[in-house]
Amino acid sequence: MDDVIWDAARRWRGFLDEQNGSDPLEIACRIMKVTEEAGEATQAWIGVLGQNPRKGVTHTTDDVVNELADVVFTALVAIASLGADPRQAIHDVVSKADGYLPGR
Repeated sequence: MDDVIWDAARRWRGFLDEQNGSDPLEIACRIMKVTEEAGEATQAWIGVLGQNPRKGVTHTTDDVVNELADVVFTALVAIASLGADPRQAIHDVVSKADGYLPGR
């Protein structure tokens, strides 16, 4: 990923720290925000499928992609808020996941 992404995650962590502090409750809220964003991605997918007969088709696949990207970025900010390096955390999980693929 581009350095802009990692820098943005750190900047957002700093901004949130300045605005809301960084006590354990605030960090918990940042972690819970990941779940909120995941719910929005789920809601968008339900909208793509037209699963709610009262509403019909309300979203596009692009909407789902954008919501999933929100999940990813929100998670990066939460990782930074825990004092960890988001780049290293992603590298580690990708390496681990890659090891599960057949032929690896």
